[in-house]
Amino acid sequence: MTSRRSLSHRTAYSAGGVIYRIVAPQIEVALIATDRGERWGLPKGHVNRGETAEAAAVREVAEETGLFGVVERHLATIEYWFRSGSGRVHKYVDLFLLRYEHGEIRPQAGEVDDARWFTLDEALQRVSFERERDVLLLARQILCGVRDSPP
Repeated sequence: MTSRRSLSHRTAYSAGGVIYRIVAPQIEVALIATDRGERWGLPKGHVNRGETAEAAAVREVAEETGLFGVVERHLATIEYWFRSGSGRVHKYVDLFLLRYEHGEIRPQAGEVDDARWFTLDEALQRVSFERERDVLLLARQILCGVRDSPP
């Protein structure tokens, strides 16, 4: 019998973010779809050795969406566990707020099924993961000054 403690585990570190643009009067953010278009989330990916989290966030957003932005601030670090083979992975993801500068939506072939601009409210409804929804709510607070009442 294998105990939980004997399962191998490793740590993974990624970065990504909320890239936004203002299309008056709306704020739009880009999301990516994975899992055959079933899961919508924030663009993010592996931080390379020697790379800062901010640089990785800009690179990963550009690779996955075709959009280039500038980091304005750190939003949050989320963490979660998942299974990989016979082991478990403890993943940390630094997420940043990025102001869109240029580029056209172009999902990364082989990695991303779709990428689209959504209004902030649409993105909050579309995003598949609660932790990422919390990050979008924080971005909305920063960008709009909107205070969400506690549940």
